Amino acid sequence: MSVYENGELVLYGFVGENLWDAGFTAREVLSALAEHGSQNDLKVRLNSGGGYVDDGRSIYNALKVHEGQVTVFVDGVAASSASLIAMAGDKIVMRSGALMMIHDPATVTVGTAEDHDISKQALERMAESFAETYSARSGQSPEDVRAAMKATTWMTAEEAVEAGYADEADEETARMAAAFDYRSYAAAPDDLTKLSKKNGWSFKAAGMAESAATTSQKEKDMADKTPADGKSADTAEAVSAAVAEATARIQKILGSDEAKGQEGLAQFFAYKTELTAEAAIEALGAAHKEPETAGGDEGGSNAPAYEAGRLQASGQAQPGAQHKPATATLDRGGIFAARRGQATGA
Repeated sequence: MSVYENGELVLYGFVGENLWDAGFTAREVLSALAEHGSQNDLKVRLNSGGGYVDDGRSIYNALKVHEGQVTVFVDGVAASSASLIAMAGDKIVMRSGALMMIHDPATVTVGTAEDHDISKQALERMAESFAETYSARSGQSPEDVRAAMKATTWMTAEEAVEAGYADEADEETARMAAAFDYRSYAAAPDDLTKLSKKNGWSFKAAGMAESAATTSQKEKDMADKTPADGKSADTAEAVSAAVAEATARIQKILGSDEAKGQEGLAQFFAYKTELTAEAAIEALGAAHKEPETAGGDEGGSNAPAYEAGRLQASGQAQPGAQHKPATATLDRGGIFAARRGQATGA
């Protein structure tokens, strides 16, 4: 399903992947925000059991820098990294019967004792960072938040409001919880675990790796079957910077004077290429000039300029032409999808 529907951001399913025919990535959210416009107020409908930490943090950051008012509606469940996303709302509304859950992040490490120590340190830094985010939104002390995270705390709408993690409990009935293997969570409500079993929401069936149960009862890992290097926390700042830069690039291209009258080409440059904003705007300007000097139309003298712009965008311009790629490729093969050691849960 699309993450942008009727002017609203709809975040249903797994954070960072599409599992059980539902899910959303940071890249999809960035594109939707660029389409919506940074100045416009935004409604976010959230129903997710969680997923990858880096995607969750990146989406949170993107929503926090959105200039319009952000209202987050928890339609069903906001667990793990999804609850972190919810904290970006200027206003957070819980539907009647909706649930929120906070806990410590987890990962799998394969390697030496030193490798395990590195992963432990990374997870601790990550957990402390999340605790600061929850603390700032709820008004609770970081120490109290960390205690709640370690205990894996599930909250009803009323409990979330009372604890400061939400602003309002709505009378509108919550929707059925989004697809997720809730059996992987400590102290998960019985109705959620039964729902997972009934619908076949299984990480094993999805071919995803699971960590062995631990005494701290952390969430099972959803990372690829590769050794952990403990660098997930170290990349959080780089991911946030890449998110902000990518968003600014898209908005600069689409908001340029050169984009007026040729929005389709501008969108192609913004979303389908890695051209810098300056190079894309230059190409749009070149496409504008041809009809002014030759009076051409789409099928006439303007065609060469349009084709030149298209070739430049695809990297096929005249020999020797170069363009600077975007700082980060925001897809599963890039900064988010380095699943090696990627932590899950928040």
